[in-house]
Amino acid sequence: MPKKVSVGVVKSDKCDKTRRVEIARQVRHAKYGKFLRQRTVCYVHDERNESSQGDTVEIIESRPLSKTKRWALVRVVEKSRAVDVAALKAAREQAAADVEQG
Repeated sequence: MPKKVSVGVVKSDKCDKTRRVEIARQVRHAKYGKFLRQRTVCYVHDERNESSQGDTVEIIESRPLSKTKRWALVRVVEKSRAVDVAALKAAREQAAADVEQG
C-alpha cells in the first residue's frame, strides 16, 4: 500500500525537529448541506528544521517516530511571507539608537 502524501500549513514550530501541520478541508453537512471548515492536525518530523510557521509543506506518512509523530517532511512548497511586526519595530528602534550614538 502506498504512503499517503498531503500538503498543509505549519502552525507551530516551537519544538526542535517537530512541526505541527494543519490540513484544512471543507465537509458538507449531511442533513443541512452547509459547508463546514474542518482541519486535520499532523505532527511532522523535520530533521533539518527547514520549515517555519506559516510555510506550506508537503508531508508523507512514515513509521511512528514518537507518541504522536507519524509524518515526515518531504519539502517546503512555499515559504511564508508574513512579517513579524514586533521584530521590525525593534530593528527600527535599534537602527535609530545606532545613528544617535555615532
